[in-house]
Amino acid sequence: MTLHSILGASALSLFAASIALADPITVTDIAGRDVTVDAPVERVILGEGRQIFFAAVLDRENPFERVVGWRDDFRQASPESYEIYAEKFPQLSDIATFGGFKDGSFDIEQAVSLNPDVLIMNLEAKAATDEAGYEEKLAKVGIPIVYVDFREKPFEHTSQSMHIIGQLFGEESKAEEFNTFYQEQLARVTDVINAQDDLKRPLVFVERAGGYSEDCCMSFGNGNFGRFVELAGGTNMGSEFIPGTFGTVNAEQVIASDPDQIVVTGGNWDAYVPGGAWVGMGPGSNLAEATRKLAALTERPAFTGVTAVQNNQVHGIWHQFYNSPYSFIAVQRLAGWLHPDLFPDLDPEATLKELHRRFLPVDYKPGYWVSLGDAATN
Repeated sequence: MTLHSILGASALSLFAASIALADPITVTDIAGRDVTVDAPVERVILGEGRQIFFAAVLDRENPFERVVGWRDDFRQASPESYEIYAEKFPQLSDIATFGGFKDGSFDIEQAVSLNPDVLIMNLEAKAATDEAGYEEKLAKVGIPIVYVDFREKPFEHTSQSMHIIGQLFGEESKAEEFNTFYQEQLARVTDVINAQDDLKRPLVFVERAGGYSEDCCMSFGNGNFGRFVELAGGTNMGSEFIPGTFGTVNAEQVIASDPDQIVVTGGNWDAYVPGGAWVGMGPGSNLAEATRKLAALTERPAFTGVTAVQNNQVHGIWHQFYNSPYSFIAVQRLAGWLHPDLFPDLDPEATLKELHRRFLPVDYKPGYWVSLGDAATN
């Protein structure tokens, strides 16, 4: 009996089509590793749930169609986003969840049972992955790891990461369209800043997740939001005291440095710190409550008498801009706060609405930032 008679003509054609659809490609990931993957991938494990922010751009019709497993951080770290996606895509609650690589709770047997084509990891997890030997262990069972980065060096790596994921998903044209939009919107700030011969850069203190804990003050060095500030035409206070991307500045130093403006990143973190002093921001958030909590943070000893507080130049912004392809929105918002005279026509809310309209499967809802000094609240 021939293979043709066993399968039937139609089944044989489907079998041949499935072979043609999955071809090995080699991508160079953000860690500089050449990784061979059968693409376009159909079954993906996300090393972090918030990576759905890039999947939403490339798989707009259903960001979860390829996702067979993910780390269960999306619901806790960005609950307002989770609820918006869950309302439209309720199947996300059925996705298998994993422990983390950093805490050693990732279950390889569980990963194997899901038969993934690829595991997409954030670059900051690589040290823990290497230490635990996960790459070798997963390679032995045929699961390649690809590293991307929207957090450590977002402006160097976002477009490259989107290109890599576009290759994996077979959505290179969508990735290119997004990258063009990303670069154009970022240039609306950087072109203006770079054209200034004698730019006066205000000193900006960025408090990372202000109110999340009672201690003060987590901040940023030259990376991440520290870099956001520099691109927007400010001087990041934390860069002088924090050698890496993330670190802490003590309260006395904030007072001594006397920043011109303060920016607090925030989110709705009841899952982590119930009833905490954090400033709840994100799509659909209660901005009146966020403003109240932001004002309360200025009464702490660290902010006593500083210029930013006296002049009401204190702002709050959605923390998750720090770890998503949407970081250019934060740069636009910061530029308007730091240099309103240079950016009278720059409207980051309009940019955010365009991002949703052109690239995202969910509707825009305000709630991403607040400000004590003006009407720059959305």
